[in-house]
Amino acid sequence: MNIRKETTEDTGAISNLIYSAFKGHPHHEPGAEPTEHLIVDQLRKQGELSLSLIMEQDGEITGHIAFSPIRINGEQSHWMGLGPVAVSPSHQGKGIGSALINEAIRQLKEQGVRGFVVLGEPEYYSRFGFTHHSGLTLNGVPPEYFMIMPNDPEIPTGTVSYSTAFS
Repeated sequence: MNIRKETTEDTGAISNLIYSAFKGHPHHEPGAEPTEHLIVDQLRKQGELSLSLIMEQDGEITGHIAFSPIRINGEQSHWMGLGPVAVSPSHQGKGIGSALINEAIRQLKEQGVRGFVVLGEPEYYSRFGFTHHSGLTLNGVPPEYFMIMPNDPEIPTGTVSYSTAFS
């Protein structure tokens, strides 16, 4: 297994992987097609894909993770949003997503990122140190599904917004 940054040659395979990973996801409306791959494509086009790592095994891309900048109260911050993270259906449950999350966070902490946010399953993301924090919110989502992981003792307060790519 090899974790590395994406290259331009990887973009089609990444898009296909993300689509297949989210096809039939329980948080989507029944019959709805995934759009997560379009988010990553748009982040890339807008220059807001701050970190894009893939897991490669025997020449096959089996996992992907994306991080992008977030705004707090409409202002730029030194915090990043995790997501999406995707693992090919045939490789799920093998620790690929966990390895990608841990490596990406390690790299971003080394770059001085002050904290991370994620919108996702509390049971899954709490394993990495994400917790709910009432000082940072995301409009329109139940608070227990929006979590943070600070990398700085000073945690900002306010409303978080993601890139327009997520719209």
